[in-house]
Amino acid sequence: MAERLRRISFTLREDETFIPLIGLLKATGVVESGSEAQEVVSAGMVLRNGEVETRKRAKITAGEVIVFENFEIFVEGCD
Repeated sequence: MAERLRRISFTLREDETFIPLIGLLKATGVVESGSEAQEVVSAGMVLRNGEVETRKRAKITAGEVIVFENFEIFVEGCD
C-alpha cells in the first residue's frame, strides 16, 4: 500500500517573490542540510508541479507544489 504524502504549507515572506529550491527543502525540514538538498535535487528525486526538477536554485514561487519522498510542499504567497 502506498504511503500517504505529508502535506506542508510554506508561506513566502512579504518581501519575497520566490525561494530557491534547495532553500525551500531546508527551510521546511525535509532535508537536514543544504548539501543534502543539493544531492537530492541533482539526483532527480524532487518533483516540481509533477515534473522532475534538477536545478538546485530553481525559483519556486507561490502556487507551486514540490514533492520529495513522502512530503508534499505547497508554496503560498504572503497575503
